[in-house]
Amino acid sequence: MDSKRVLLIHTGGTLGMRGRRPHALKPGAFLSTLKDRVPELFELAKIELELFSNVDSSEMQPESWSALARRLHERLDRFDGAVVTHGTDTLAWTACALSFMLPNLDKPVVLTGAQRPLAEVRTDARLNLIDAVTSALQGPREVTVCFDSHLFRGNRVRKVSAGEYDAFDSPNCPPLGVLGVDTRFEPGLSRKNRRALDPGLDPRVYLLKVYPGLDPDVVLPLLSQVGGLVVEAHGSGNFPMKGARSLLPVFQRAKKLKVPVVVVSQAHRNGVDLTLYESGRAALDEGALSGGDMTSSAAVVKLMHALARYSGVALGSYIARNIAGERTG
Repeated sequence: MDSKRVLLIHTGGTLGMRGRRPHALKPGAFLSTLKDRVPELFELAKIELELFSNVDSSEMQPESWSALARRLHERLDRFDGAVVTHGTDTLAWTACALSFMLPNLDKPVVLTGAQRPLAEVRTDARLNLIDAVTSALQGPREVTVCFDSHLFRGNRVRKVSAGEYDAFDSPNCPPLGVLGVDTRFEPGLSRKNRRALDPGLDPRVYLLKVYPGLDPDVVLPLLSQVGGLVVEAHGSGNFPMKGARSLLPVFQRAKKLKVPVVVVSQAHRNGVDLTLYESGRAALDEGALSGGDMTSSAAVVKLMHALARYSGVALGSYIARNIAGERTG
C-alpha cells in the first residue's frame, strides 16, 4: 500500500445517507461502512476518517465553513492531501469559502459528493471517492471539486443538475483534471506565500436577482439591514433604468449608506462589463464593483470575506483582484 496519507473529512450529504427513493434519505453511519463499500479506496493511500458533521448540505452555514477551514488548517500538515465529502446542493458555496479562507495551499483539498447514496447499487459515490482521493494525491494544490471524473477549481463551479451524474460544470474555467483511463492534471494556482488561515466572514450579504417586474421599493428597505449586496444582473451587467421599476435608486441608496455592491451576470458564460452599456456605467458612477466572470456564489462568499477584513477602497480593491483563481484577470 502507498505510504501517502489522506485526511477524509465527512460533513454529510447524499453520499453518506441510507435509504432508497421515494423514501426520505436519512444520514447513515458513513464512517463505519466506507471500508466495506469502497475497499479499493484504502489501496490508494492510508485514509484517516474524521466526522465533522452529518447533515444535509442546506444546513452548512458560514459558521460551518469557518470551522471546517480551521480543522483543515490544523490537520493538513500531517497529510499529503485532504478530501471533504459534502452534499451537492451547497458544495460549490463551501468550496468557494475554503478557497478564500485557506490561501496559498501547499496540499490539495478536494471536495466531492454524490447524486446517489454510497449504499445504492447504481451509485456514483464510489467512483467520486476514488477520483477525489487520487486528486488529493496527484492534483493541484488548491481547493477543488471532483465530480463525474472531472476536477474543477472550487470557486468556479456551479451545480447544474439534480438528476444526472455530471452535476457540476465550470463555464469560465476549464477543468483542472480529467480522470479517465488515464489521469491528467493541470498545475493549478501558483503558491505566493506560506499557507495561512483567514477564516473571517461577515454573512450580512444579500443576493439580488434582477428580473422583469422587480419592484425597487421592496429592495430599498433591505439596504439598511445588510453589510453588502450582490446584484445578479442581466447580460453584461444590465438592469432597468426607466420608469417606476428603475433600479438606479438601489445603487444610489447603497452608495449613500456605504453598502458595497458587487455586480455579476446571470449568464453562465463570460461575465459583466460595466463600461459596455448605459446602466452598467450608471452603476459604476454610484460606486458599484464589477464581479467580472465570478459565479454568484463566489461573489457572495468573497464579499462576506471582504466585509470581515476591509472597508472602502481596500474592500473594492480586494473584490477586483483575482485572489484564488475565482475570476479571470
